Parts: sequence; structure tokens; C-alpha cells
Amino acid sequence: MVNLTPNPSFSLSIRLEVPNQAGMLARVTNAIAQCGGNLGDIKLLEQTRKVSLREVTVDASSSEHADEIISAIKEIPEINVLEFYDRTFALHQGGKISVQSRIALTRQSDLAMAYTPGVGRVCRAIAEDPAKVFSLTVKSNMVAIVSDGSAVLGLGNLGAEAALPVMEGKAMLFKEFAGIDAFPLCLDTQDTEEIIKTVKHIAPVFGGVNLEDISAPRCFEIERRLSEEIDIPVFHDDQNGTAIVTFAALRNALILVKKALEEVKIVINGAGAAGVAIARLLQQAGAQTIWLCDRKGILSTQRQDLNPQKQEFATETSGTLADALKGADIFIGVSAPGVVTPTMVRSMATDPIVMAMSNPIPEIQPELVKNDVAVIATGRSDYANQINNVLAFPGVFRGALDCRASAITTNMCLEAANAIANLIQPEELNPEHIIPSVFDPRVAPAVAAAVQTAARKDGVARI
Repeated sequence: MVNLTPNPSFSLSIRLEVPNQAGMLARVTNAIAQCGGNLGDIKLLEQTRKVSLREVTVDASSSEHADEIISAIKEIPEINVLEFYDRTFALHQGGKISVQSRIALTRQSDLAMAYTPGVGRVCRAIAEDPAKVFSLTVKSNMVAIVSDGSAVLGLGNLGAEAALPVMEGKAMLFKEFAGIDAFPLCLDTQDTEEIIKTVKHIAPVFGGVNLEDISAPRCFEIERRLSEEIDIPVFHDDQNGTAIVTFAALRNALILVKKALEEVKIVINGAGAAGVAIARLLQQAGAQTIWLCDRKGILSTQRQDLNPQKQEFATETSGTLADALKGADIFIGVSAPGVVTPTMVRSMATDPIVMAMSNPIPEIQPELVKNDVAVIATGRSDYANQINNVLAFPGVFRGALDCRASAITTNMCLEAANAIANLIQPEELNPEHIIPSVFDPRVAPAVAAAVQTAARKDGVARI
């Protein structure tokens, strides 16, 4: 069993009644420490001569770990646990997003212009000149977040309703990082044709479509068809967003180890949406040697079970992931927890780069190979070099919307990655800083500008 680092996704708020005596609070904090909890805020809510009422925040590593922490505190005889709750579930109560009006309706004249009869004039104007829909409605700044719930995070096929919390979170990120209004559309079908038909029917409302958590290989067909059949940009974040941020980080990591993308051997474990998209983008950027592996090992031409996307990267070599990693310069993991061992890492080339992005448990824990790698990145926020798609998709859509792009091209993705990588100045670049922080305010504007420039070069920008 992997010992995970406590993190805010398993955060507790605990309300305690503590005797107002020296050392009593220390007994509580000691119990938390003994259980491996990470202590956060301690608030004094009320105090009398006899007791103190306090609220303590603690990060755990799992639900079971949280239960262990609560039990340990309850075992202290003088401490009374009044209440505790999971802060993550509390944050989601009632949903995380809402729709608000941009204008106030305070007078009859406001209503007459915003709705009937005045709105009829605007409707006629759009009917006469459809391009005016961008300037006279929400379309110019509205993205549809579409999912069928078939591949939710790393949790699997949970269905449309269970996917909704993720899509709400995505809408928050669009708004916070790029000022884009986005709305979650979780579809109660996993039929490829039905999804394509549904998105085509709702496309008039939106300036772009973000596909999310749709399982491979269906996601490839859905993205391809929609990109061909509607005239607004379609972006599958699990593919393109992951690929953009991975390439940005890899570009800077290669500078550190003084290796060229054209010369390195890259092994990608995970041949689903993310793995295939990463491989495609790296090929476009100049990579020559890419081996993809799935749970059965190397994608080999000798195998008869490969779908068309996997066949695209089949090699004459066969074997296991361990075989593939021998002499490899780069490992990129978008697969499953714990599938890479320290021995496998030590079999790689000199100064290896390891990007273990399975979340929440990476393919290998960074602590196990910290002395064996030149650079390591994960998908987690509590380690250095987090590969997080929020570095890409807000800026990509901001740029695409602002130039009214009709599509997302490979060149737009490459330039988005270059813009992210370029934000790390040479004097700042080090093994624990190959990618900007997700909270760096320069990221989305830089990506948006690069995407607009590329869109115009590719002829898909309309303004």
C-alpha cells in the first residue's frame, strides 16, 4: 500500500471542546501528528475560564486516514469532539457554479429592452446577419463542457450525473483563469452518434466545445467528427490539454539535461486518449523515437488487438514496460499507480526525465527515485512540476474565442505549449521548476496570444 501525502482533497474541519489548561491543545495536535495528519488552521471560537471551543483543520491522505485521525482525537479523555465534517463535500453542497445576469432589471424600460418587445429587433438583426450572434449574445464568450461520464478522472465509467461535479469545476476554472463563461452538459448517452448529434444541435449557443472525460477510442471519433461538422473550435482536454502541458514541461526538462527532442527515446505508458495525443503532438514537434505501452506491454506490430489509434504507434519491438524503459531518456505516464519500479528507472539512460502523471497515485512515487532522475514531474499539486491542464485550456479557448476561430489546429496546440514553456526564464529553470504555477497570471494571456497568432497563420481565425 502506497503511503500518500496528506492533501486538501481529504480535508477535515473538527470542532473541539478543550479544557482551558496548559498543554491540552498540544495533546490534540500530538494525536494528529502521530496519525500522520497535516495540521492546518486552528481557530479559537470561544473561551471561558474552564473550556476553549476551537475549530481545527486537518488534511488526511484518504477517507480511512481521516477516520483514523478522528478516532485518535476522541480517545483523548478530556477532549470532546463536538462536530466534524469533510470540507471537500461541504464545498460542493448546492453545486459550485451559478448563472447571473450581466445587467440589472430595475425599471420597465430595462425589461422592454432586455426582453419583449425590444429583444425582437435583435432577433431580426441576427436572422438577417448570422455573424451578429457573436456580438449580440453570449456565444462569443460561452463554452460547452460536454461529457458522457464514461471516463471520469481516473475513476472510470461513472455516468453523466457522477461526472457533473468535475464539469462544474471545469466551468469554475474557465471563469477564474480566462474570464470565459462555460456550462456543464453531461449527456445521458454513451452512443457516439447520439453525442455528435446532440452537440451539433446545441452548437448555436456556444463559441466553443470542450469535450471532457469521454473514453477512448470513442473520444477520437467524436472529436474528429465534430471538428469537421461544426464551425466552432472543438477541444478534447484529456487529449489536447494534457499533450500541450506535457510538451511544455518536457521542452524545458530537455534543456536542463542538454538533450534534443529529435534524438531521445520516449516511452509513454497509457495508450488511451492522453497517451495517443501526447505522442501525436511530440511527433509534430520533432520527436523521432516514441514507444507506447498499454497494460499488455509495448504496442507491437505483432499484436492483433490494437485499435487504429494504437496501430499508428506500433513498433516492431515487443515486450513489457520494463523492457521498453531500458535505455529510455524519457518516461511519460498517463496510466495507473505504481506500475514503475526504482529498478526500471535505474535501467533508463543517463539523466532520465520521469513524468509520472497518474493521479492521485503516480506511476512511481518521486521519493523513491529522487537520486536516480534528472527531472521528475507528476500530476499532483504537492510535488514540484505539476502537469496540470489548467495551464492550457483556459488560454487556448480565450485565444480561439477572441479571434473567432473555427477550429483548433495542431499548430495552435504547439504554440500554446511553447508559450507556457517560454514563461520560465533561463535563470529560473531548475529540476524543480520546469513549468509555471497554475496561479501564474501570465499563463492564460500568453497562451491566448500564441493561439490567436497560430490561428491566423493557419487560416482558421475569422477576425
